[in-house]
Amino acid sequence: MPGLTLAERIISEHAVATPGRVQPGQIVVAAVDLAIAQDGTGPLAIQQLADLGAERVATRAVFFVDHAAPAPRSELAFAHTLIRDACRRYGAELSDVEMGVCHQRVAESYVRPGDLVIGADSHTCTAGAFGAFATGMGSTDVAVGMAGGRTWLRVPETFRVELSGALPAGVMAKDLMLTLIGDIGADGATYKALEFGGDGIQRLPMHERLTLANMAVEAGAKTGLVASDEQTRAYLEARGRGDHWRAVAPDEDVVYERTLRYAASGLVPMVAAPHTVDNSRPASEAVGVRVDQVLIGTCTNGRLEDLRAAAGMLRGRRRADHTRLVVTPASQAVYRAALAEGLLEVFLDAGAVVTNPGCGACVGVHAGVLAPGETCVSTANRNFQGRMGTPEGSIYLASPLTAAAAAVAGEIIDPRQLG
Repeated sequence: MPGLTLAERIISEHAVATPGRVQPGQIVVAAVDLAIAQDGTGPLAIQQLADLGAERVATRAVFFVDHAAPAPRSELAFAHTLIRDACRRYGAELSDVEMGVCHQRVAESYVRPGDLVIGADSHTCTAGAFGAFATGMGSTDVAVGMAGGRTWLRVPETFRVELSGALPAGVMAKDLMLTLIGDIGADGATYKALEFGGDGIQRLPMHERLTLANMAVEAGAKTGLVASDEQTRAYLEARGRGDHWRAVAPDEDVVYERTLRYAASGLVPMVAAPHTVDNSRPASEAVGVRVDQVLIGTCTNGRLEDLRAAAGMLRGRRRADHTRLVVTPASQAVYRAALAEGLLEVFLDAGAVVTNPGCGACVGVHAGVLAPGETCVSTANRNFQGRMGTPEGSIYLASPLTAAAAAVAGEIIDPRQLG
């Protein structure tokens, strides 16, 4: 019998109704280690907790106020009040308006290698960078998981994504993901697990692995996973969570449904043109597209290292006169570190607006909504029509390096042109 993939290993450890080795396609009931919801999906989950007659949550549960933080409208402020009250009532934890994006906060403070994580947000899969099985679900399913400490799921088949070699200058993990999604399509991995491996992945620091796992759902995947190794251990130790580390890896004799191989040396800076993530192409093929706004941040590329890369491109330069530059750290911890490192001064000198940690412009709620006819280069994970506040806007997805270069040039360019 072939060995276990990362997804199969973790689900096998958590299966409760049918303990033991699981198989792709099998329906299992599994114990939940962490359940999360945010201010867009949390109110419905809270209503479901009430309908279920729950008195306390049965597993670690966290509600995040991040999508509209602070609230730009009274109805959103009411939702925040509902969440704060529910956390007190049910014994859930609260991450309030100042703390940042749920997926970054989960990485910093909550997820452990080998965990099974569910969340009422499609990008819950970000936590898979730690060697966890993390997946998004509807608010009702997450509420059931909070109330009972269990969930049901179908064991996914696994695609292996192999990277060899070190990423060349000007190329980031975002470029690998835009290349992959362009190759297989936005539905090319529907309900599969994307397992990232190879010596190229082993070289990647955690912030790049988080980008890979975050965007797995943009290919339709149920989750994205990276084996837990010394990079994982170092990340956790740096945040005082070294005791949460353990090695989690696939077996050596796994038979994957499909294997996709990439040589890092062949990757180039990429963009995803409107209005789908799989509409990707080299940045060099989109040169000259006028840019009205650049957004650097989000759960995909709002980590300290992402801001550091963007600041390196912007240092000593200023945004084009016709291009707004919005920088949104993914969490308060990232904000503080960027401040201490002098990165915020670089952004301000470059003409940027630095906002409160959160989702902000990415979801078109506030802090950078587009006007009709405007074009934005964003480090986010989605460029759907209407995503940033108007269906008449256009969004190009890019890495922090490519986005920062666009802010300087006022148009899309290959970031390697600026050095």
